[in-house]
Amino acid sequence: MINSLSPNFDARPEGQEVDILLMHYTGMRSGEAALERMCSAQAKVSAHYMVEEDGRVFQLVEEKDRAWHAGVASWAGASDINARSIGIEIVNPGHEFGYRAFPEVQIAAVVELARGILSRHRVPAHRVLGHSDVAPSRKEDPGELFPWGELAQAGVGWFLDLTETGETAPSGLSLGDRGEAVSDLQKRFRAFGYGIDITGEFDLLTEAVCRAFQRHYCPAQLSGVADAKTQGVLAAYLDKAPFRD
Repeated sequence: MINSLSPNFDARPEGQEVDILLMHYTGMRSGEAALERMCSAQAKVSAHYMVEEDGRVFQLVEEKDRAWHAGVASWAGASDINARSIGIEIVNPGHEFGYRAFPEVQIAAVVELARGILSRHRVPAHRVLGHSDVAPSRKEDPGELFPWGELAQAGVGWFLDLTETGETAPSGLSLGDRGEAVSDLQKRFRAFGYGIDITGEFDLLTEAVCRAFQRHYCPAQLSGVADAKTQGVLAAYLDKAPFRD
């Protein structure tokens, strides 16, 4: 662990426990550039940790403090995600600068780091999330190449093997569709945790939420269209959801 402390943090609200672990990619040309930015007082952004592609781990903010990594975000009705989360920035150029697969040594370091965090905080598996989950209209990270399934097998997060799901799911819904089927879809996304209003219109936000869900839970789809496969996967997750017990 390398200490590279950032000035960009403040105190968590009194009594607020950590119940979200949030994964990001840096989305910059290099890890050095990302580290420099997160340690600049002018940037006003940070995370608790950054994991380089070679597996080096940097600590920028102590876990007891609130790092500034989520921005405008929400999950399960809560809007101050920074207050209740620990953020890990994973070095990757992202979609803007040549998105690529995450090296195994980097993912191994993320797993080890995350397992340590989960041993210190009561974060349920279903609340190990991506930045795109809590800010679907703004963010794509850590993206469709992030190996959520591999992490879940190592005890970090929640990812189901649903390769056969979708054959009996409802017809697809897409941008511009309206009606009860869209309202039902929005209700299901909202029950899962996404910040979405029940409007009955498949608008840009609904498309963004759908794509965020796909990036995390069925990345082979990634269309923003709530096709049979996507709706089947969503239904399967809701059926098994530990937060509904």
